[in-house]
Order: sequence, then C-alpha cells, then structure tokens
Amino acid sequence: MTRLNAERDQPWWRDAVIYQIYVRSFDDASGDGIGDLAGIRARVPYLSDLGIDAIWLTPFYPSPQIDHGYDVSDYCDVHPEYGTLADFDALLEDAHAAGIRTIIDLVPNHSSDQHEWFQAALKAAPGSNERDRYMFRDGKGVAGELPPNDWQALFGGPAWQQITELDGRRGQWYLHLFTPEQPDFNWRNQEVRRYFEGVLRFWLDRGVDGFRIDVAHGLIKDPALPDVGDAAAELLEYKQQPMWDQEEVHEIYREWHRILAGYPGDRMAVAEAWVQPASRAARYVRSDELAQNFNFDFLSSTWNAAELHRVIDSSISAVKEVGAPSSWVFNNHDVVRSVDRFALGLIGGRGGTTLIRQGDPSKFDVALGRRRARAGALLMFALPGGAYIYQGEELALPEVRDIPEGALSDPIWARSGHTDRGRDGCRVPLPWQRASSGAHGFSSDASMLPTESWLPQPSWWGEFAVNQQDSDDSSALNMYRDALRIRSSHSGLGNGDMNWLPSDDRVLMFERGAGFICAVNFGEDDLQLPDSTRVLMSSAPLLSRRLPMDTAVWLQRE
Repeated sequence: MTRLNAERDQPWWRDAVIYQIYVRSFDDASGDGIGDLAGIRARVPYLSDLGIDAIWLTPFYPSPQIDHGYDVSDYCDVHPEYGTLADFDALLEDAHAAGIRTIIDLVPNHSSDQHEWFQAALKAAPGSNERDRYMFRDGKGVAGELPPNDWQALFGGPAWQQITELDGRRGQWYLHLFTPEQPDFNWRNQEVRRYFEGVLRFWLDRGVDGFRIDVAHGLIKDPALPDVGDAAAELLEYKQQPMWDQEEVHEIYREWHRILAGYPGDRMAVAEAWVQPASRAARYVRSDELAQNFNFDFLSSTWNAAELHRVIDSSISAVKEVGAPSSWVFNNHDVVRSVDRFALGLIGGRGGTTLIRQGDPSKFDVALGRRRARAGALLMFALPGGAYIYQGEELALPEVRDIPEGALSDPIWARSGHTDRGRDGCRVPLPWQRASSGAHGFSSDASMLPTESWLPQPSWWGEFAVNQQDSDDSSALNMYRDALRIRSSHSGLGNGDMNWLPSDDRVLMFERGAGFICAVNFGEDDLQLPDSTRVLMSSAPLLSRRLPMDTAVWLQRE
C-alpha cells in the first residue's frame, strides 16, 4: 500500500515531508537547457526512492519570465517551455501512482503586466472597473508627478510605477511590491476574489493536492496607504506594516478553506507568510484557515544551539495554541543554501548586497558547511510535524558563487544596481551525472555544455552529482534516504510531542515517542551518548559511543 492510499487517523500533511522542485532547474527532458514537466516526470522513481510524501512545483504557468514564473500571465495553463496541460496531467498521474502528492505554487498577490486584466487596465480610464482590479492611484504633487507614498519594492527601487495614459499624458501610478512587471492585485475587489476561487477549483478539479501561496501575508494593504518613513528600510524584515499582515487577509483564507474542504483527500494550502512574531504567524493556520505556514524563524536561524532551542520552543508553542502542526524548513529557492549559511553564520532571510546575502567566500569551508547541513537535516526530520526540503538539499549542495555576471537573471541583480547577485546561486540546475563535458546530466541533450543550461553549471558541480552519491553509503543522498525511511516507519516520529532532555548548553537533545532520541552536538567537546540506547543513524561517523562536534545522531532506548 502506498503512502498516498494508506489509511491514516490524521490529514496527510500534518507530518509530511514535502520536496520543493524549482521546475526550471530540476531536469530538462526537451534538451533546450530549461527544466520541464516531462523531466520531473522522468525523475518520479528518484523521488519515490528518496522517500518524500509530496512535491511542491514552483510556478509553471505562462509567463514572460521576468521573475521566472512568479509573474503569471495565465493562471490556468502551462508555459510552453515547461510543456502542456497534458504533460502536467501525466506528471500528476505518475506521482500519484508512486504515492506522491502534488502541491502547486499559486501567486495571488500580483500578476504579470502581460496578464489580460492589466493590459485592459492600461487601456481603461481612471476609476474604471478594469483599473480597480489592481492598485491604481493618483500621484502626489502639483500634477501627480510624485508616487502616492514612500513604499519601496522588495527587489529595489520605488514600489510605484507611473503609466502614460492613452492620450499621452502622464497618468496614474500602480503598486508593485516586487518588479514593475508584477502589478499588485486589489484584493478588496470582489471580482479578484471570485477569479482566484475559480483558479483554485480549476487545479483542484485536475487533482492537485494543495497549493503553496506566494506572499500570503501581502494580499491586503492598509486602505489609507500611509507613508512608512524610516520603516521603508525595514521592509525586508517583514514586520507588521501597511502592506503586510493586515487583518482582512484572514477572510480570504477562511473562504479558501471552505473550498479545499469541499474536495476529498485532505487538500491543503501552505502559506509563504514572513510574519513575526510566531504567534502572529500561527494565525494563518487556525482551524478554519490554512493548513501550514512555512517556519521562517527556523529558516532564519544560525547554526547555534541556544538560538535553535528558542525557535523550536516558540514555534511549537505558537501553533499548539491553534491546534496546527509545526512545519520546518532550512532551504528554499529564495535563500542561500544552508551549507553556506551554517558554515558562515548567515541568517536565512534576504540580504541587501552580495556580501550580506552570501557571506565572505574567503571564509567559507564547504566541508564544514556540508557536515552541519547534514546534522541539521536529522534535527529537522526528528522534530514534530512536517518538513520541507529543497531540491539538491539531499545532495548537500553548496551555493554557486561563480556564476558569470552576464548570466545572472534574478531581477534583484539589476534592480539593486548590481550590488546584490540575487538568488541565482541556489537555483543552478541539478547535477545528475558527473561529466567532464556536458551539462552534468541535467539535459537530455548529452552534447550540451554546462554553460548552455539556463543558468550555467560550474565545472566543480559534478562532484556532488546524484550518480556520484548513489552508490556511496556515506553520502548525503543515502543519509536522507535512510532518515526518511526510518521517519516513515518509526511510530515516535512525525506528528506528536517532544520533550527536551538534560544536556550541555551546546547540545540539543530531545525525546519523542516510543523511546526515540535525537541529539545534536554544537560544541567542541565530544558528547557521551546516553546509556541503554542503540544508534539508529548519525550524520557523520561516531567515535565509539561519543558524538563529535557538528554531528547529529538518532538513538533508540533499549
């Protein structure tokens, strides 16, 4: 019996391990250097062997690709580079047959400026129904030459763009919290709400198991659109501000909850809501709203025992108040990979420059980072609730820092005045096969050079390839496989409670049900393992019954 069809006494998502696929960089079946749905379908056996419960696909909709799919021009079709709706249906069928559920990315805060609605708004008059679907406003100043307020876009520059009216005059301004090519919807407009309810039903009717909601905390803006003054510099910290975390956003998710509940199979939605503190983030997962919210406090933690202890406690406490499960994540397509972050002490949030985001490369120790990332994975999989992993995390891939400037494609690079290289370093296509020439197995075109994929693969990328790790029992890939196998079969793991065990302040040690113990050593001194326990697995070799620094171990009480 597959995991998909197994009888359960709780919704599947409460303790699922969900694997994020960055569609453009996973596998290229067409040979054009761009990942596609057929490529993902070909790798379903790999995903099944890994032991994950579900996949999350980043946007594959028709798009001008200014922000690689997060600028959607049609929410109910497939971008030609990625395939067709028939390709999507075939992938969904194969994934379900392998016991793997499928979650798709939904981008409701903004569309592409090429969306038919926005094109209609540009041709319509101020105050029209067409413009009311978006955040159009008159400018300030004598002739409206100044933006409506001082908000800044997350990708750099002002958050307002002035248009030219059909008669050639300088016209209204529209809000874009990201790039000018990504105009924000007006979610106080009922037509917008009904439109996205239709989008939900379109994909649910096709059989998808859930949605990842992009910028879930940003749909509703303070209607007064007040200036934020000095706080404009803190937009990236996602504090409660006029564009984030407004109370009315929860009305939207209550309605979406009713739609999801009307379908069989415990359909779900997970929020990308960068909200602090944890108690406010927990509001998105109340029983009549969404299923999960990404744990960004955990994602932003450094490799520090005290900090992680605090975040774990606050996260579990916050969601327990609303009866929701915890969800844990160390990597995604927006942040520097944990291998680098853990080695350099970087937070997982966004940065203002390349140095802030990626850290000082002269101080980076890849072996140290990979050792810590492996230990972090065992910590994450042992915690109660669900977990998210990002493609390549199971290979302990580091960030790619040597992408030529001419190949950088993240809009952050241009909009930061070429001071922040952006997120491309964690999006380089996966290395499937080590090759002295060719694109390390990413493309079906074996003659394709690594530099010919949409983001170039470095020459050293092959040392981390799947085929290099597949037969190595000590590899990161096989550690992930072993951990997920134990996690799926051990009655003490997954959803449930945990209890901290007494330990040194440089050690995290806790117990789950059925006598399961996880210990992680952050200190320089080796840790003596508890008596009357046997080792299930460890992230690195143990020294007899002693746990070395930057190593995690799973134990079973005898």
